[in-house]
Amino acid sequence: MDVRVIRYDHPDARKLDAEVQVEYAERYGDGDLTHMDAAHFDPPHGLYLIVYDTDGTPVASGGWRSQERSEEGYEDGDAEIKRMFVVRAARGRGLARRILAALEDSAREAGRVRMVLETGTEQPEAIALYTSSGYVPVTKFGFYRFEESSRCYAKLLTDTTDAPDTTDAPDAAGTTDLTDGLTGAPVSP
Repeated sequence: MDVRVIRYDHPDARKLDAEVQVEYAERYGDGDLTHMDAAHFDPPHGLYLIVYDTDGTPVASGGWRSQERSEEGYEDGDAEIKRMFVVRAARGRGLARRILAALEDSAREAGRVRMVLETGTEQPEAIALYTSSGYVPVTKFGFYRFEESSRCYAKLLTDTTDAPDTTDAPDAAGTTDLTDGLTGAPVSP
């Protein structure tokens, strides 16, 4: 497995985004209408990751973007998780948990205070991932804050005592390094 920092407008990111939109439509009747811009994920104000299988196929993605206090319910210092997705054929291999840990590390290093996310009742596996990773329900925020099926979660990034340190833990292939998707150079999360 190879985890790369990629721009959100990269063709592989667009491919995975199209797949997740199909899944959202299957589960909710429509895709995610939240405004997204590639620049939202540019470091140091965000990060977008793609996991590539050993054959070079993109199989998972996830990103975070900075948010500040707003009428949509965000707070100063928030890092919002977006587009966490693993293709069906690659599920059950710990990829989402690996991406989540890298995103948390990156947001913490960028000085973000709290990781936040919005998911929905039709994604019980996502809810299970986040709650088992220390996320707790919070007041709804964001584009879908008035939707009945919306669920919002948060985790303080300054309190890492409840989560094991997985920064040096290898995945099944023994790889933990992130690489820049354009140059192949190593990058820190």
